Amino acid sequence: MKIVKIIAWVALIAFVIIQFFLTDKNESYTIPETDFMMVNKVPSKIENQLKVSCYDCHSNNTVYPWYSKVQPAAWFLEDHIKEGKEELNFNDWSDYSDRRKKSKLRSIIKQIESGEMPMESYTLIHRDALLSENNKNAVIEFMTKLNDGLK
Repeated sequence: MKIVKIIAWVALIAFVIIQFFLTDKNESYTIPETDFMMVNKVPSKIENQLKVSCYDCHSNNTVYPWYSKVQPAAWFLEDHIKEGKEELNFNDWSDYSDRRKKSKLRSIIKQIESGEMPMESYTLIHRDALLSENNKNAVIEFMTKLNDGLK
């Protein structure tokens, strides 16, 4: 029983100590001219859906949940957002070449169709990010038209 108490105390102390290791926040309060929404004429329904379902991980402005202030959850979120932005950053859209845009659009379509995006780990907590069949179809149709319009 004494060993269990020691382990519990060590775990509690470690948990308290790691709270002092803060993460960088992915927050920006400006929308750059290079943003996907600024460059393309996005219908408001699709714009809202993309912001709710995609922009937290794929832009320079994340709306953080309460648990982002607690380690190790904050480390997980920071890593997840960093990976998402490396793959696609909607804020940098007009900086992409047409070839890269086409590739990203095809990837977006494929991942929405297959249910890979938005990720289940994200929609588990952010229920409003779930895409209904109608929303999926609307986003896919818009992305397809956008892709077809590129060189």
